[in-house]
Amino acid sequence: MNHPDTDLDPDPVGLIGRVTVSIPADGPGEVLVPLRGGSEAFAAWSAAPVALHTQVVVTDRSSARSVTVEPLNPL
Repeated sequence: MNHPDTDLDPDPVGLIGRVTVSIPADGPGEVLVPLRGGSEAFAAWSAAPVALHTQVVVTDRSSARSVTVEPLNPL
């Protein structure tokens, strides 16, 4: 049975996630982002290196499993 509503690929842009593999200056790391009632892993790039466990915001999605992130600054 096909469920069109559950087949949609939710957009992670704008969501807050956490770095699970440090993001180096020249390559991807990994982030976990809350989606579909759980957390999903994405390969992540950033303009600057981002340390493990840093909270980030997803700013762009380049493919189904790849995103660009920026560190989330505390207020």
